[in-house]
Amino acid sequence: QVRLLESGGGLVQPGGSLRLSCVSSGRSFGDYWIMGWFRQAPGKERQFVAAITSVGGARYYSDSVRGRFTISTDNKKSTLYLQMNTLGPEDTAVYFCAAGNDGGSFAYNEAIYNYWGQGTQVTVPS
Repeated sequence: QVRLLESGGGLVQPGGSLRLSCVSSGRSFGDYWIMGWFRQAPGKERQFVAAITSVGGARYYSDSVRGRFTISTDNKKSTLYLQMNTLGPEDTAVYFCAAGNDGGSFAYNEAIYNYWGQGTQVTVPS
């Protein structure tokens, strides 16, 4: 059974940093086509944050986080990371890790992701 487990969320002051982690069990990261992060703020729809492909390591970011967030993987540890810098209140959300078996669409398309974690809360007070 494939499971994704996020960690690293918490409360951080504006301008601070956090690093989220997502560990895959039941399947190694090399078996996925793509891995990504999404987030959902209170009262809003879930939105794409960043993604990385296992072949080639192509990275994709939403406009709202590009230049501040960095996605990376440690395949030996089957762990996906999201380094988040210069955080602001607009980054407050539950962050979800996701993984997909196949490509065929854009990285921001939720439909290509087969597996999802339960989420980790990130709070940046105003």
